[in-house]
Amino acid sequence: MRGGGISLFFFSGSNRRIPLRFRQLSSGSFARIKPLVSWCLAFALLLLLLLCRRPSHSSGTAPCPGKGYTILINTWKRNDLLKQSVVHYASCVGVDSIHIVWSEPDQPSDSLCDALWQAAQLNSKSCNGTELRFNLNEEDSLNNRFKEIMDLETDAIFSIDDDVLFPCASVELAFRVWQSAPTTMVGFVPRMHWLDSMKGNEEYYRYGGWWSVWWMGTYSMVLSKAAFFHKRYLNLYTNHMPASIRHYVTKYRNCEDIAMSFLVANTTGAPPIWVKGRMFEIGSTGISSLGGHSERRTQCLNLFAEVYGHMPLVATSMKVIDSRHSWLW
Repeated sequence: MRGGGISLFFFSGSNRRIPLRFRQLSSGSFARIKPLVSWCLAFALLLLLLLCRRPSHSSGTAPCPGKGYTILINTWKRNDLLKQSVVHYASCVGVDSIHIVWSEPDQPSDSLCDALWQAAQLNSKSCNGTELRFNLNEEDSLNNRFKEIMDLETDAIFSIDDDVLFPCASVELAFRVWQSAPTTMVGFVPRMHWLDSMKGNEEYYRYGGWWSVWWMGTYSMVLSKAAFFHKRYLNLYTNHMPASIRHYVTKYRNCEDIAMSFLVANTTGAPPIWVKGRMFEIGSTGISSLGGHSERRTQCLNLFAEVYGHMPLVATSMKVIDSRHSWLW
C-alpha cells in the first residue's frame, strides 16, 4: 500500500494483470455518498426496465397475411416511373400486394409485365413474395383508381401516384397511424377548404393548397396521391357515391381525390390525419401545375357540397411526426 491507496488487480484473458487504483474511503465519506449510490442504482434499474419493454422496429419480416397493406398505383404512359415505384414500394416491409391501375388504350406488354413482376419479387421483404396485378380498364377515367377490387387480402390500401416516392419508414409510420383510426384517411399531402363568403343563403367555399395549409395551420383533406384508407371505400365510391360526382370527375379529369375526401368525411364525420413525410417527386409536373387548377378545385368543392346537401369536410390542426427522427416535436 502506497500513498494511502489500495492496489487491486483483475486478470484479462491473456493472464495479464491490470492495476486498478481506488482511493481509500473513510466510513464517514461512504455514509455521505451512500444516498447518491442508491439513487444511481434506482435510475439504472428504471432505465433497464424501459429498455426491456421497448418494442422492436427492425424485425425485417412482413406482417401476418391480411395484416399488411395493398399498394394501389395510378399510372398513365410513364413506364419508367412505374418501374421505379414498383421497385421501391416492393421493398417496404408491410406490403402484401401491388395493384396497378391501368387505363391506357393498349394493354401492358408482356415485357413490361415480366419486368415489373421480377422487380416486385427481387425487392420483396415478404417470405412469399409480393403479388403484382394490373387492374385493366377500358374507359380512361380518374374514377378508375377507386374501382372496387373484389379479392383484396388486406383491409388497408395505400393509394399512390406513380411519380412520387415516400421512404418506407414514413409509409410504415402512416400505416400504424391508420391502424389506430382505420375508418379515416391517413396521408402525406394535406389540403384545406374554408368558407369564403355567403351568396344569398348559400355558403361559398374556397380550395386551399399547401401554402394555405402552412399559413393557416389547418387542413381538411389529405390527397389520395399518397394516402391510406379502408378497402370498403372503393365499394362506396364506385357503387354508392352520387353518380353525378363520378360523371364530373370523368368529364373534367379532376377532383377524384376531393370526391374521395368528401365520401370518407361524410361517412365518418371525422377529419383525416396528416402524417409528416418527405416526398420525392420523380416525374414532371401534373395537372396541378396547369392554369386555373385552384379555380377548378374550388368549383368541385361547391358542386360536391351542393350534391351532398352540406359540407362534410372537417378541419383539424393535428399532425403526426416521428419523434425518433425529429428535433422539434
